Amino acid sequence: MKHQIMNPILPQNEYIPDVEAHVFGERVYLYGSHDLFNGGQFCLGDYTVWSAPLNDMSDWTNHGVSYRKDQDPYYTEGSFMQAPDAVQGPDGRFYLYYALALKPFVSVAVSDRPEGPFEFYGLVRDRQGTPLGLRPHDVFMFDPGVFRDEDGQVYLYCGFNPEPEGFFAAAAKKFRMDGSYAFSLEDDMLTVHHEYGRIFAGDFYEASSMRKFDGKYYFIYSSKAQHELRWAVGDSPAGSFTEGGVLISNGDLGYRGNTVRKNYTGNNHGSVEKINGEYLVFYHRQTNGNNYSRQVCAEPICFHDGVFEQAQMTSSGINPVPLKGEGTYPARIACNLWSKDGSLQYGVSSTPGIEDHPCFTQNEDGVQYIANMREGATAGFKYFDLKDDARIIPNFSGKGHMDIQVCSGALYFTYHGTDAASFYGFTIEA
Repeated sequence: MKHQIMNPILPQNEYIPDVEAHVFGERVYLYGSHDLFNGGQFCLGDYTVWSAPLNDMSDWTNHGVSYRKDQDPYYTEGSFMQAPDAVQGPDGRFYLYYALALKPFVSVAVSDRPEGPFEFYGLVRDRQGTPLGLRPHDVFMFDPGVFRDEDGQVYLYCGFNPEPEGFFAAAAKKFRMDGSYAFSLEDDMLTVHHEYGRIFAGDFYEASSMRKFDGKYYFIYSSKAQHELRWAVGDSPAGSFTEGGVLISNGDLGYRGNTVRKNYTGNNHGSVEKINGEYLVFYHRQTNGNNYSRQVCAEPICFHDGVFEQAQMTSSGINPVPLKGEGTYPARIACNLWSKDGSLQYGVSSTPGIEDHPCFTQNEDGVQYIANMREGATAGFKYFDLKDDARIIPNFSGKGHMDIQVCSGALYFTYHGTDAASFYGFTIEA
């Protein structure tokens, strides 16, 4: 590897959430939404695709803007592109499926290369030519996921399942918003071949994603708790599916029985991909004290006898070994963060009391750090290959001091002081 892999896996000022990871050829490609730092809303940026060679997932390439929202002829002021997914069609080309915010249908773009650039291709439609989402009482075509089976058949998954009240009350009267729905597609990648109806409800909230491992079909989704990704398993790409368990929580809730948030939680959306014989779960974390500047992370996940075990959030992520027990590390790779009163779940528009809590943020030069470390705030980092006599030197601005706890390769920094400190990183001297 060129260098160590740390979470978040992309550069510090890149905000790519909702990631679907796919292997095409000898590279893994990441397709996700594109948040902006301090944007004040989800998914404000145009799509960019990142990829890395399978033999070195520390070596990420930014392929630049792969598709602009104004390329969609149905784009109107205020629309933005939500979580996408991509698949290779029977003609060898690559198809990008997405939904414009405030639009009820799924758009498709196409490219000769997995990284794009993509061009608008059309809307997913029935055999009469009517776009799905425009027929009476259609399913709300939200968070499209696409999957190509071994026989070449391509499937599309869409759906949403919020509480039918407040903001969603009017939409729930017009659309089906009660789970995930499946469709098979014709070879043109636009026309629906068969509508399977609802394939999964249960604890489903959003973020439909499908994978196939060892002959079984694994439906991946975000639960109503929102901070966790879950899985269900079936014998067919259209179900039925049996609920499995949690893949990962972006607050480590449920991990080995944990009932306390280890990080500030928000929505979650991701995927599982088998890469170099290892199963990896891709998910995102929140920054800037809200839900709108999210970053992709990845962890190895144990898969045995058809069952996934919940993965833990770490700083080392998919690095093949613990991080080196020497050198300088940025505070931005903390996998745990809480105040003296614990962590919170970020609200959609605001979070009461958040001014008393630390958060990941960035300065005007795009350098990330942890801000607002007040008395008792703790940042945790996992895992390092530490020597017993290692000297650990924190870098922070503040009038107080940092207590440092080392436990089984994990580092915990707790601030004590009357002011609000900024935590920039630390150096380990072996």
